[in-house]
Amino acid sequence: MVDTNILIYAMEGHPIVADILLCSPGISVISEIELLGKKDITQHEANDIRNLLNGFEIVDLNDVIKDITISLKQTYSIKSFDAIIAATAKALDLQLVTADRGFKKIEGVDIVILQL
Repeated sequence: MVDTNILIYAMEGHPIVADILLCSPGISVISEIELLGKKDITQHEANDIRNLLNGFEIVDLNDVIKDITISLKQTYSIKSFDAIIAATAKALDLQLVTADRGFKKIEGVDIVILQL
């Protein structure tokens, strides 16, 4: 599973993330919201994002993910969207690839932090 920032790097054409995307089975619905919810997004940008997202299973929130998110929020100083993405990876027992060093403090989730 990849964090939203990895998808952004992919759209920018960053060479390292292309291979990572091929191995990622899914993304959190939060990544979809973050990407498409950008202020002043153009129709062309939205279409590009949708084309990228079509290659992934988008995982919606469920009770298990909500419970894990609550636990992460209670334990760590972490933004809600980041907590939901980490909780989604944990609930599905997936590795989370991100470029956000803020995730390194989270225990119990298999997190790979890329140096980009």
